[in-house]
Amino acid sequence: MSEQATTDAPAGAAPGRVGLARGTRVLVTLAAAVLVFAGVWFARDILAPAAVAAVVVIIAHPVRHPLERRGWPRWVATTAVIIVAYLILAILAALLLFASAQFVAMLPDYADELQATAASIADALASAGLSDEASDAASSLLDPGTLVGIATSIADAVLGLATAFFFVLAYVIFMAADAARFARAGTMFGGAAADAIGTRYFSGVRRYYVVNATFGAIVAVLDGLLLWALGIPIPIVWAILAFVTNFVPNIGFVLGLIPPAVLALVIGGWPLALVVVLAYSAINVTLQVLVQPKFVSDAVDLSLTLSFFSVVFWAFVIGPIGAILSIPLTLLVRALLVEPDDRADTLRRLSGNPMRDGSR
Repeated sequence: MSEQATTDAPAGAAPGRVGLARGTRVLVTLAAAVLVFAGVWFARDILAPAAVAAVVVIIAHPVRHPLERRGWPRWVATTAVIIVAYLILAILAALLLFASAQFVAMLPDYADELQATAASIADALASAGLSDEASDAASSLLDPGTLVGIATSIADAVLGLATAFFFVLAYVIFMAADAARFARAGTMFGGAAADAIGTRYFSGVRRYYVVNATFGAIVAVLDGLLLWALGIPIPIVWAILAFVTNFVPNIGFVLGLIPPAVLALVIGGWPLALVVVLAYSAINVTLQVLVQPKFVSDAVDLSLTLSFFSVVFWAFVIGPIGAILSIPLTLLVRALLVEPDDRADTLRRLSGNPMRDGSR
């Protein structure tokens, strides 16, 4: 029996100890991951604001370095980080509140057009041979009552975010103060050997959001000008939507296209809707699909498949904000669990970061 146990033990294991088979280790790891993420799902109302605050502090943290190099007290540098973080949050909150208010105020002005479009869609689907239930379900999406319900849910969501926003503000203060205690990222990630991993994670998160904010601003301006030229109502709202959805990898373009395309259908019929779709595609596909992924890949070294899966996964785990935070959260999991492990070469390659030192 002892001879068999010694034979089955992995190379390098202590004598007399039996190692788990590879398949068993994988199953145990997956079971543990399911338990952890189930716990995150149950605590998402607490963890989602904390994740937002952490990302904002990571983005604002470099403000500290030039102040400390000039000999400013640590508390002044921490205050500067907090102020910059609050400015970022204030700008985002103002954009979302403005866009929500404009959208809610617009709906009553187009109630008749919405009803007419819904009726024409129902007739078209019925003439195409679809059942009455299918045509009614499709046309109900443009029913004013449905859209008012959507607008109300948006307002409720904004109020919910306002409540969570209070916790975000508190988290920012504490996280910024704690960040001052870590002179090196390795202190947080577990020693000098992990210092490069921690530094690469923080810089990767910052580069990711800088790239997305830059391209999002360009796309927002171009889309807003396009919609304004075509006479689409409240183009600034759809420009803000294009900016926000640009932070959602892969599917953000589609999310930002649907509302202005539907509104173009309501006010100008299929020709105007087709123009909006084609023009949007020309702008957004060129920038967001052909150009931006190259810069994002250089910033975070994530495969396109993993990026897409992370959006769906984190949106399910912590809610809609998970779609925007999907890349930093995935990078955090990789930095904590994959990069420090010498045996995780396959996982590193699948994630898009083949080399331990981050080189290609």
